[in-house]
Amino acid sequence: MIDSSTVRLFSYGTLRQPEVQRSLFGREVAGTPEELPGYRLDTVEITDPHVIALSGSAHHPILRPTGDPADRVAGTALEITEAELAAADDYEVDDYRRTLVPLASGVPAWVYAPADA
Repeated sequence: MIDSSTVRLFSYGTLRQPEVQRSLFGREVAGTPEELPGYRLDTVEITDPHVIALSGSAHHPILRPTGDPADRVAGTALEITEAELAAADDYEVDDYRRTLVPLASGVPAWVYAPADA
């Protein structure tokens, strides 16, 4: 169960990678399978060399809102601290912005959505 000192972050991409988690958070993070309704996945080209080196790829998934609840993106609801959330903010490039969304289960979670949406 999540407590008041932790937050949920829905990850559908590189933040689920153990090596990215160890680098950003100093640990591997527990999480539960979840879905985000009303979105589909697309890709974005990353140019930040640090992010590419850490993730192993210059092409990362990015959400695209559809507004159709039948469209769903599978991912993981990570339970992290506020400090770890700040580290994730630093990792994500300008193509993303953090926003609070309701997951399919009804619980709220932060997610990195397109900055231009």
